[in-house]
Amino acid sequence: MRRDPGPLLRYRGPQEMVQQDTRNRIGVGFLAASFAFLVGAIIYAQFSEEKPRADPGDAAQVARGKPVYARHCAACHGAGLQGQPDWREKLPTGRMPAPPHDASGHTWHHPDAVLFGITRQGLVPGRYAPPNYQSDMPAFGGTLSDDEIWAVLAFIKSSWPEKIRRAQADITRDSLRR
Repeated sequence: MRRDPGPLLRYRGPQEMVQQDTRNRIGVGFLAASFAFLVGAIIYAQFSEEKPRADPGDAAQVARGKPVYARHCAACHGAGLQGQPDWREKLPTGRMPAPPHDASGHTWHHPDAVLFGITRQGLVPGRYAPPNYQSDMPAFGGTLSDDEIWAVLAFIKSSWPEKIRRAQADITRDSLRR
């Protein structure tokens, strides 16, 4: 009585070998595709939390923003980010004084995109201010590059306590999810 040598030692005809080879190739291809998808998902997850454009933790960006702020913003918003006196009260012109950008003001209540837009385009009524609102805030888009605006915002944010930085980062993150 002859014993069956099992699947590994059994003779396979050419057609059966081709079928087995095809199954092996499909299996290896599926495994490679699954691995590539997994690697891609991991990389995407690591980098999907976009680095803030105005990063108060980036010392080089903050250093670039400081002189730009001094040259273009400090005359109204104060060298120490303190804003104009009585910034909550209307001026005789009916316009509002420049608010502080330090922790005592409301700058940190706005997401980065709004702060960038106000700086680049000015305080546009209906977009960044109530309709018919008039402001002395000029548009800096023709004067400053986008990178300079982001650097100024990083400089401003660097003055805030960590708790306020986190709160403003949450506001920015929430605005991106809408």
